[in-house]
Amino acid sequence: MAVATSEVAKEQPRVILLGLDRQDDTFEYQMTELAELAAANDMVVVGQISQKMDRPNAGTYFGKGKVDELSEAVSYYEADMVVANDELSPSQIRNLETKTGASVIDRTALILDIFARRARTRVAQLQVAIAQLQYQLPRLRTSMNVRLDQQTGGGGGSFTSRGAGETKLELNRRHIEHKIADLRKELAEIEHDDQTRRSQRLKENIKNVALVGYTNAGKSTIMNGLVQRFGANQEKTVFEADMLFATLETAVRKLTLPDHQSFLLSDTVGFVSHLPHGLVAAFRATLTEAAQADLLVQVVDYSDENYQAMMATTEKTLKEIGVGDVPMITVYNKADQIADTAYPEREGENALVMSAQDESSLTALVTMIEEQIFADNVEKTLLIPFDQGKVVAELNDQAVVLATDYETDGTRLRVVLSPTQVKRYQQYEG
Repeated sequence: MAVATSEVAKEQPRVILLGLDRQDDTFEYQMTELAELAAANDMVVVGQISQKMDRPNAGTYFGKGKVDELSEAVSYYEADMVVANDELSPSQIRNLETKTGASVIDRTALILDIFARRARTRVAQLQVAIAQLQYQLPRLRTSMNVRLDQQTGGGGGSFTSRGAGETKLELNRRHIEHKIADLRKELAEIEHDDQTRRSQRLKENIKNVALVGYTNAGKSTIMNGLVQRFGANQEKTVFEADMLFATLETAVRKLTLPDHQSFLLSDTVGFVSHLPHGLVAAFRATLTEAAQADLLVQVVDYSDENYQAMMATTEKTLKEIGVGDVPMITVYNKADQIADTAYPEREGENALVMSAQDESSLTALVTMIEEQIFADNVEKTLLIPFDQGKVVAELNDQAVVLATDYETDGTRLRVVLSPTQVKRYQQYEG
């Protein structure tokens, strides 16, 4: 049993981590991540217990000897809670709580709780509430008191007219199913409004670039650096912190480069290994910006020795939500934290070693993005009559103007245009 303990503030829950070592090469990484998740939820890890087993004990997760060891550790370290690395069955939770006298939660419940505490927008709150209720549904017991109104912020209907033969368990289940349906209806209405806004952006042919990747890889730091340099409103930065799931909402900002080309940049919710399936499904709406992006920028914490496993998690999750075929470049971030690592440095056409804290790295990233999303732009020569000066002003504002000449019959411009702009201004070609 590995213990990391010191003087711990009593108001923070003291927790012991449990993990089943199935001889997986990533086990230590998973346990480290579990400790970081606990810290992100304002818990203090005072101990860790693991056992080498091919499969969990059906009744108590661990074998009898380890359960006894856990019970002693809970008493010795005055632990308030036990957190298991795997998803536990209701009977496993109930039996472990009986034997240890501490509250027991699993990895899924821990992540759901973090999301519930961090959700700020109504969309995020609805998505988390749905995932929580879906998690709770198969874990109902006849002795449970259903208090959904406080959890989800909504009112519940009356069930006094139900048949007298229904058990309390059936009533609880029906209440949760109705609540999920109500929340999904409200979420669908919000998603419809968001889709309308996305459709308008598509009509305007504004390219969309989405930052994706593991939580705490530095996506928000990269976004803030680019917004401060190229955003119309430099104060519209996003929250960033050195913690897992610092932000849950998808932020979208318009960036305009010095050559007048513009694109939208989205900062999406981060991924984590063993992300609960309920959350993957619920957060499809949040990740729609990634699904409809012209380019994905996968941000990787290059300084973490487990970065390859993190990349595998990101790519697996993207496939699960149907975003596996969007073009992607990879950014190996936090190179400044690795000794003797040169940055910014290109690795082929689709990868960049960089630091979000470095101006030249951000410049190199923008160059890579431009190469990808503006590859179908073409150079055209346009002749604009003098009485249509508004068109010249529009091109100077929205296109890349390479040369301007004033001739007897109008203003001749050599410009770089997107396919949509080519159609809009084709009458002036010549």
